[in-house]
Amino acid sequence: MEINSSETIKKILGECRTIAVVGLSSNPGRPSYGVASYMKRHDYRVIAVNPNEAEVFGERAYPSLAAVPDKIEMVDIFRRSSEAGRAVDEAIAVGAKAVWLQEGVIDQAAARRAADAGLLVVMDRCWLKEHARNGSRVTSER
Repeated sequence: MEINSSETIKKILGECRTIAVVGLSSNPGRPSYGVASYMKRHDYRVIAVNPNEAEVFGERAYPSLAAVPDKIEMVDIFRRSSEAGRAVDEAIAVGAKAVWLQEGVIDQAAARRAADAGLLVVMDRCWLKEHARNGSRVTSER
């Protein structure tokens, strides 16, 4: 599927229920916290991946994707564009189905590596905004 296509977005929203959020902060003022909190309210399982956090939302945070003991379906990336490629490569290595580079996070080469590895890819889009736009239809289709 094409990067950022509406079909890709709907497939991720509907099928990827366990989401590792790379760069998730425990600070309620950070965008990552707001988006992840929204995900949780809409029945997605959120796993925090941030070496600077011990716990987010009352659950253990992990220093890397490789350290997460559970199967990850999607990796949502809240990192600088220059650091996103490492998270994408980790997502490929752990067998995630999809990667989502948040609004303002752009790494064309990393997105292409993920797509070439068979992952669904969204880049430079806000997960929350896309879910708000598409979520009710996606949820009813499950």
